[in-house]
Amino acid sequence: NSFATRTNTCGELRSAHVGQEVTLYGWIQYQRQGLFLVLRDFQGLTQIIIPQDKAHSHVKKLLSNAPVESVVRVTGIVSPRPPGQENPKMPTGDIEVKAETAEILNTCKKLPFEIKDFVKKSEALRMQYRYLDLRSCQLQYNLRLRSQIVMRMREYLCNLHGFVDVETPTLFKRTPGGAKEFLVPSREVGKFYSLPQSPQQFKQLLMVGGLDRYFQVARCYRDEGSRPDRQPEFTQIDIEMSFVDQAGIQRLIEGLLQHSWPEERGCITTPFPSMTYEEALADYGTDKPDTRFGMKIVDISDSLRRSDIQFVQNALRYPHGTVKAICIPRGVRYLKNKDLKSLKESAKSQFNQEIVEVICRPDGSLKSVLTKFLGEKQQLELIQVLNMQVDDVVLLAAGEHKKVCSALGSLRLESAALLEAAGLVLRDPTTFHFLWVVDFPLFLPKEENPTELESAHHPFTAPHPSDTSLLYSDPTKVRSQHYDLVLNGSEVGGGSIRIHSAEQQRFVLEKVLKEDSEVLSHLLEALEFGAPPHGGIALGLDRLISLIVDAPSIRDVIAFPKSFRGRDLMASAPDYVTPEELEPYHIQVSWPLAEKEAKKN
Repeated sequence: NSFATRTNTCGELRSAHVGQEVTLYGWIQYQRQGLFLVLRDFQGLTQIIIPQDKAHSHVKKLLSNAPVESVVRVTGIVSPRPPGQENPKMPTGDIEVKAETAEILNTCKKLPFEIKDFVKKSEALRMQYRYLDLRSCQLQYNLRLRSQIVMRMREYLCNLHGFVDVETPTLFKRTPGGAKEFLVPSREVGKFYSLPQSPQQFKQLLMVGGLDRYFQVARCYRDEGSRPDRQPEFTQIDIEMSFVDQAGIQRLIEGLLQHSWPEERGCITTPFPSMTYEEALADYGTDKPDTRFGMKIVDISDSLRRSDIQFVQNALRYPHGTVKAICIPRGVRYLKNKDLKSLKESAKSQFNQEIVEVICRPDGSLKSVLTKFLGEKQQLELIQVLNMQVDDVVLLAAGEHKKVCSALGSLRLESAALLEAAGLVLRDPTTFHFLWVVDFPLFLPKEENPTELESAHHPFTAPHPSDTSLLYSDPTKVRSQHYDLVLNGSEVGGGSIRIHSAEQQRFVLEKVLKEDSEVLSHLLEALEFGAPPHGGIALGLDRLISLIVDAPSIRDVIAFPKSFRGRDLMASAPDYVTPEELEPYHIQVSWPLAEKEAKKN
């Protein structure tokens, strides 16, 4: 209550305050028949008794007629609630305040929706009236918890480990590779700034400048369509260190998360487990595995190698051919035929992968189109390898290793969602499974042109020390010093040890990625002036907080987020500007094209 004219907040009064005169400020959450109202502020609720005597008739009239969500000041005496009228669900449920004086500071017009967490409202309406949505208990909790976590992160990095908090520029230039960047026009003809998708180059340059340890709560920008876990502008905890290796960065982040972790979410155990990219793909079909539940992908190639199943034999003839499966526990009991059909259709449409199901009957025998091709011994081996129990359903796929793993990894998550919808709990949102994924490939074939390579992480990532020679002879086989931090199946952080040799960086850009290194001439030149070995990481703050509070979207942990399509529905941004405003930037809008786009949207 420092610096404020209230004596107390609406969430702090207890029996110990009985008899005291208090002044409260807040919003009217509820009012009943001119007898009492509930006053709300950021900290909680207090019941206010409206006086019924003639001497206070003006107070009664004022508070009885004030619309819900009006802002009021109430001064009164704290009293115990009558016996039997206590409310154990409210922290202030043992007391009430008998109003002596009151003032309406601002009335509220008719609301577009009720300010209650349990009242369903469309996300578009919530975004349009975000300032009202922010009054909800859940959003208040999310934003305050986010603030506390960031504060403890600053404390850990700056006070305990000597990091320097540095703000880096928002107006920069285009970076080759990576996500699309927003362009900002300048007054120089044909020249544009870019909004950085991360402070990557700046933090490396700070290491060249000898700062040794940098961090920043950084605003970043990507011109991509919004998804539940993406926003065009987002926040990351950005970190860089000199004279560090991968293990050092991992230990730092584990300590940082332990120090800043909210007590009410339980303890997190360190060190976090680690697995390689290849292990993650083989066992879970993804580089961000959700390890809260089993249903791992199992390689059954050896069990079916001697079978007469034609599609299996066709798959195993190829160099990277494989047969793999996942076992859905009690799938017969929890999944309907339409569910199995949708799983198979999903694999076909997304991955062009055929799926065959195998069911374990109550008598322990197998039901499948494959059983006629399998002898009793082969069927028994299949049951043992997959650890099948009665009523389990196995989804089997054969083909190229990566495609099969990706398809089964996707089906594993879809199956888990179907099982949970049917009442089986697999992924407890109150448990937190952190995981390091390491040894990523340094380069991947481009989707649009598989003969060309692109960086799996970004072009500044250093090769694995054991694979440095392969960089010059066979770059497709090079592992990187890139590491991702995964929490409950979502990537919450990613980083790498950087290339600190100008010669090696130039080779990667020009010879491997076929990029114009001139765009990065400033960085390449800096690396020639005694750049120290360095590495770092960025934690996605929005996504991390959304997982901690179990929010369905990162929009629920950002004060003023953009919509699914990247629009600000409250202020109607982006918006049109006049030709006169565009003139200094030497830009003209092609209006027929703009109108066409407007109609499309």
